[in-house]
Amino acid sequence: MKRIIIPGRNCWTVEETSDAGVLVDGRAYYRELYRAAKKARRYIAMTGWQFDSDVSLLRGEDLEEARGGEVRLLPMLDALCRANPELHVYILAWDFSLLLAMEREWMQHLLFNWTTNERVRFRFDPSSPLYGAHHQKLVVIDGVQAFSGGMDVCDCRWDDRDHRLSSSLRCDSGRDPHGPYHDVQAVFTGPVVGRLTELFEARWAHSGGGELHLPTVARDDVTFSSSVPAPPGPVAISRTFGKTLLPPQEAVQEVRALFLDAIEAADRFIYIENQYFSSRAIFQALVRRFRESGRPPIQVVLVLPKQPEALREQLAMGIAQVRLLRALERVARETGNTFRVYCSAARDEQTGEDVYTYIHSKVMVVDDRFLTLGSANTTNRSLGLDSELNLSWEAEADGDAVSRAIRRVRVSLMAEHAGLSGAETLAPLMRADAGLVDWLDAVASAGLHRLRPHPMETVFDQSPLLKSLEPEDLVIDPEDSVLDESLFEALRGGEDGLFASGIRLLSRWLVGAAEERPHRAILPADADSEGGGHYGGG
Repeated sequence: MKRIIIPGRNCWTVEETSDAGVLVDGRAYYRELYRAAKKARRYIAMTGWQFDSDVSLLRGEDLEEARGGEVRLLPMLDALCRANPELHVYILAWDFSLLLAMEREWMQHLLFNWTTNERVRFRFDPSSPLYGAHHQKLVVIDGVQAFSGGMDVCDCRWDDRDHRLSSSLRCDSGRDPHGPYHDVQAVFTGPVVGRLTELFEARWAHSGGGELHLPTVARDDVTFSSSVPAPPGPVAISRTFGKTLLPPQEAVQEVRALFLDAIEAADRFIYIENQYFSSRAIFQALVRRFRESGRPPIQVVLVLPKQPEALREQLAMGIAQVRLLRALERVARETGNTFRVYCSAARDEQTGEDVYTYIHSKVMVVDDRFLTLGSANTTNRSLGLDSELNLSWEAEADGDAVSRAIRRVRVSLMAEHAGLSGAETLAPLMRADAGLVDWLDAVASAGLHRLRPHPMETVFDQSPLLKSLEPEDLVIDPEDSVLDESLFEALRGGEDGLFASGIRLLSRWLVGAAEERPHRAILPADADSEGGGHYGGG
């Protein structure tokens, strides 16, 4: 087998784990995050694309665990700091584009910093490349436990693995309940947590927050429950960072190299579930693999949302995505390979209509010997512009413990999307052989469970103007900020209006005033502190 994970090429480092698990969907992640935060002694460090203050981490029957205590994110963190004078909380959120202002919780700098204990410290990170996003999702607790993957702690993310047609528990901040939502996170203990702590320290410093020295706390009470056990042994850490001048940071494209190397090495089977598919590099890698002579035929299976959520996303990714998917389907057919795209839905028995699960996870499995999960979408910007963080495992040989664990993760995820359970029913999923896609096609076509053939259509298919665009023309999904600049400069015309200007001025005033509030910026390091680190250049 050709080795996929190569430190210095497609990953920053490979580190040992003491234990690791895969947390599938919001209920599992939020519950384990709540449990870990309750045990925190010295610090909780969180970075992500978005945070909302009043997201409930426990819901329904899980609320019994709280025994009447606070379960909303910010009130819970505040209460923990008030109860433990040694506890510090650091939250680093993307300083999001004004285009998203109406979709975000307002006045967060004020809310998180002025209404809580002084040891709860919240920062917006403005250091991403021009029009790039900080998209890494990482939580580190006491240097002994870490969470990373596709999930943010924010509105409209919670769901369980049943993905019911409707659920009153999928309700945040006074909103109406949102629809079914799928995502994947990982939890780790062991030496890998120390390197992830370094990553957070560097991100915090790069954002202008000053140096942090987060110690590894000696603890023997770290436990968790996972949806599926993660593969044992070492895990690789791969990153994406776009190049910036101020503060200086060289581009890092480890995730890009990882995805391309994994596709090139695939012999039999590639499974991807992702929020989007619009990466030209990944498209070209799959085409090369389909056309490569002397290699066995390969099956490629994608699970995607039926459509991007918003009109903005339809413009950004939808058209390019459908064109790329249709082209891959054609090339696979011409070359004797197999390419399928599915989505997942619950049937409304009263109306007969399907209610689709929104896929937000970012997972790739190759030949049941390689698994990567994290924050990176299969888009151009995730491979070159935004900050991303992926964790990967690779088996040494077919059938070893790592390979068997990867297979269990894949089968568990595919069974969830198909709405199937039971050993006999799932037996066809266990073997990624030539009959797998035929079996999936039969399940999807029958419409009796959850799996559906992806329509590979957009709402713009009938528009002559948009229909004429090629994927390369849609530069809203670039790999670098130079390509991104011209389009967003055009979109920013509205920022000169009175309302937008007022929002900017108010935000700057609040941030400036909050920065004057005294904080302890550095957590005193214990004797066993591992100190800081740099994430920009490996």
